[in-house]
Amino acid sequence: MNAYLSRLFPLSPLFRMTGLVKKIQALLIWGALLVAGGVACYLKHPLLYGWRRAETPMLLGLAVVAAWLTWRALRARPTWTGRIEPGLRLMACLMVGGLVVAQEGRFRWQQYQVEQAGAAMKIIGRHFVVGFRDFAEVAPLAERGLIGGIYLTRRNLAGQDTASLRQHIDALQDLRRRAGLAPLFVMADQEGGEVAHLSPLIERLPALSTLVAQGREGLEERAYAQGARQGRDMAALGINMNLAPVVDLKPAEKGHWLNLHTLIERRAIAADPGVVTTVASAYGAGLQASGILPTVKHFPGLGRVQADTHLAKASLTLDAAKQSSDWQPFREVTARTGAAMMLAHVCLTDIDPEFPASLSRKLVTGVLRKSGDAGWNYQGLLITDDLNMLAVYQDGIGRAASRALDAGVDLVLVSYDPDQYYRALHEAATSWRNGGIDSLREIESAMRLQAYWQERGRKEAPVSYAKLRRN
Repeated sequence: MNAYLSRLFPLSPLFRMTGLVKKIQALLIWGALLVAGGVACYLKHPLLYGWRRAETPMLLGLAVVAAWLTWRALRARPTWTGRIEPGLRLMACLMVGGLVVAQEGRFRWQQYQVEQAGAAMKIIGRHFVVGFRDFAEVAPLAERGLIGGIYLTRRNLAGQDTASLRQHIDALQDLRRRAGLAPLFVMADQEGGEVAHLSPLIERLPALSTLVAQGREGLEERAYAQGARQGRDMAALGINMNLAPVVDLKPAEKGHWLNLHTLIERRAIAADPGVVTTVASAYGAGLQASGILPTVKHFPGLGRVQADTHLAKASLTLDAAKQSSDWQPFREVTARTGAAMMLAHVCLTDIDPEFPASLSRKLVTGVLRKSGDAGWNYQGLLITDDLNMLAVYQDGIGRAASRALDAGVDLVLVSYDPDQYYRALHEAATSWRNGGIDSLREIESAMRLQAYWQERGRKEAPVSYAKLRRN
């Protein structure tokens, strides 16, 4: 009977298909292991932040399932030679799983070390401004002196209204006072136009470029009024620093198609440095009148940069004439308003071909801080752009933080992916202990931060529009 059925329904093609299915399964497992291994090597990478809560469980689950399927295949092979491939595959499963555990363990160890709040962590931590998921997460860091500021955006303000947000910020500042620490910098990115990360909690105002489009008559008054209006809304929430205005010169052409995030042509005020200086100074004075510290960005200017520093390294070569025009708004606005300055992750090749402005000692100490005709003698606060950006992150966020502080930068920003703060601070504190960060330069930076809060505490009259005009 069986022989008759075999002749009637030949099974050999089915058997061949079953073998093909097994080969396909093996190839799929190998492919999945290669992908999982690559992700595990860069576990908790900022580009994968959206998968953060599921990242480690998914990778471990994949390794376990692949190991189980491979073990079944291994046991089904009757010969020693037939077991070589599944044996190697099983080893790969174990290696991927081990790598995930090791990477997760290393991160947890760094996080634990930071949270112990040792002396080095506090010394270096006071220079960090961090993003966060919720206020309960950031409160212990604020209380123990492990951060110098927080960064607010829609992602960590979900579910908040103006009253609850103010209560949370006041609670953090109260923790600082009771611990005998300086207040926190409470930062936001509210440029106006499409970059308005606090809206709709506060009113979304138009981009400053729209004020220029209305004509030169009354331009300063309009810019000052917008700064004051925006400043009042921010101050009501407990915010004390705005990462605006953008003073990069507007490029003549649209940026490269791979420039997906910077988009300076949409955010810049104007192409004329005189107009930019006028508008940004008035707007910054309006913010100051409401108790908000303005921040000019992104030095040395992104208007001529084609690459997107969120995704790749970028460099810039400027002759003397271009430097003079591109840098005019940075120099004059900071001189008129006392604004802080954000440093971009752009390598200015004629000054420092090795490190970007945000990490460059040659630029910070040799140009910005330097006194005399050869320097700016700028003694305000310097802050980096987000260290999660791949222009610096790809070389190690801890090394980036260390180089920035060694250069004399006062505040390092770790905003997009808050988990990177623990990596960055742990490595920077280790670098400081080992002499990788100049102690004297760090002390000078800490003194600038202290002097800023002391000056603010004196509650001197804010910068007025009339004073701005006199200057």
